[in-house]
Amino acid sequence: MLKKSTAAFMIVAALLCGSILTLGVTGYVNVFGQAAGEGAAPMVQSSGLGAKESKKLGTALDLIESNYVEAVDRDKLIDGAVNGMMEALGDPYSNYMGKETAEKFEESIEGSFTGIGAEVSSENGKVVVVSPIKGSPAEKSGIQAKDIILSVNGESLEGLELNMAVSKIRGPKGSKATLRIQRAGSVEPLEYVITRDDVKLETVYASMEKDGVGVIEVTQFSMNTGERFAEELEKLEKKGMKGLVIDVRNDPGGVLPVVIEMAEQFVPKGKAIVQVEDKNKQREVSTSKGSSKPYPVVVLMNKGSASASEILAGALQQSAGAKLIGENSFGKGTVQTSFDKQLGDGSLLKITIAKWLTPDGTWIHGKGIKPDIAVAQPDYFSVAPINKSVTLQYNMNSTDVKNAQTMLNGLGYKPGRKDGYFDTETKNAVKKFQSTAKLPVTGSIDAKTAEALEAALIKAIQDPVNDNQRNRGIAEVQKEITAAASNK
Repeated sequence: MLKKSTAAFMIVAALLCGSILTLGVTGYVNVFGQAAGEGAAPMVQSSGLGAKESKKLGTALDLIESNYVEAVDRDKLIDGAVNGMMEALGDPYSNYMGKETAEKFEESIEGSFTGIGAEVSSENGKVVVVSPIKGSPAEKSGIQAKDIILSVNGESLEGLELNMAVSKIRGPKGSKATLRIQRAGSVEPLEYVITRDDVKLETVYASMEKDGVGVIEVTQFSMNTGERFAEELEKLEKKGMKGLVIDVRNDPGGVLPVVIEMAEQFVPKGKAIVQVEDKNKQREVSTSKGSSKPYPVVVLMNKGSASASEILAGALQQSAGAKLIGENSFGKGTVQTSFDKQLGDGSLLKITIAKWLTPDGTWIHGKGIKPDIAVAQPDYFSVAPINKSVTLQYNMNSTDVKNAQTMLNGLGYKPGRKDGYFDTETKNAVKKFQSTAKLPVTGSIDAKTAEALEAALIKAIQDPVNDNQRNRGIAEVQKEITAAASNK
């Protein structure tokens, strides 16, 4: 079984959130958000350690303290024991957080935190990006979902417990974290230098496009996201919106009751939103108390859409007739709840308590959800950065040249090829770019030219005009609006 856990890079401390579908910040909350003691089914409680178990652990602690060659930190040993129990579950999303980490987790659920803004998981000892957060230093630098982070500032992350790996990039605002990345399709590791900064977690962004098509982007399902979504939806409807695109690409998830609340605004009353199955195989179905909308809705998703994003996509597809556009989603189908008061010292246990299934009973864990309409982004959206320690020039043949050609082509400079051979046409394309960028026109790609290319490419990627998936979503809604009008 894969050994995984999930966290986010933080400036001050490790943050565990994102692709973790959580039911609450503290204590036990049942699958539809009702607190224990308010009609919720209580968690099964045991009597804790048996006499033999207690003696074994106590003896081990005593032997370590009495015989270990150096002084030991008793609290650290206890934390390690709890960590060991969580690791032994072999579950990606059940883990232990010390007091400081638990505080950051609560901040993330409330909707704000600081860090470089990359949700990550640990898979077989490797740190893997789930998704970058919109507007974060990680996103701006070009970090992508499924990237494997090999090292930070020269220190390998291979085999480290996730919280320890995350701690390697802690540092003050304005300092730099140099990440070595392994990306599918790239033979050599990539290097990113990311400046640590505050990460503002506004989770909802809305705009009105032509022909009455509204677009709402949801970057994470925090406690305030449902309210913010409802506000922006109402504003668009008051402006005469005729159709809606909901964008959950690179949204790693969040709080279950929040996504249910949001889905209810589109799923007809009585229809299923999500099913939750406990350890006894008992299922509870969340049905909508809301109503459908009179306009068409499509959902944009990609490989960074996880957990709550997938619940929303599945519910709207199966129970509200929405079309899914983009790429296959991440595939995270379990539910967690958090326990802190029971531990009594500010630390927290986050434990997987259930599976979630789509309205038709499908468990998407490890598989994700396939889009109704598959749409890929332009190749330059996923191009790797250029190695700036080597000047690329005429007659060279390398992966870096290929990446530079992909960038040039995406920016409209037409190198004529994208196979990695630096020919005359590539040289002329470089000269044209250098002239436009007001750089020395040499026809070779030195560090300054490479940096300018990458900066120009990031602007192009961030320009909605170049977003194939977004454009297709808007076009699909426009088509449905036209079709509905012609049938009247």
